[in-house]
Amino acid sequence: MTPEQLRMARNALRIGTRELAELAGVSFTTINRFETEKGGMQHANAEAIRKALEAQGIQFLDSGEVAAGPGVALAHKSND
Repeated sequence: MTPEQLRMARNALRIGTRELAELAGVSFTTINRFETEKGGMQHANAEAIRKALEAQGIQFLDSGEVAAGPGVALAHKSND
């Protein structure tokens, strides 16, 4: 999970960082630091957040994967 994916997932669900922290059982600071790219995240916390988001219907995709339903994806722009 990247910081961009985490922000997109929260926005899709219309939940704040504090609500997600409660759902995942992690601290608000853990989510905030990761989303703002001011720090990494321990594997256990990342898994807890991912599971909480997936339980709410979020599907994480790697490059080239196709979603099971409607959604959005972040395309990286090339430097021309």
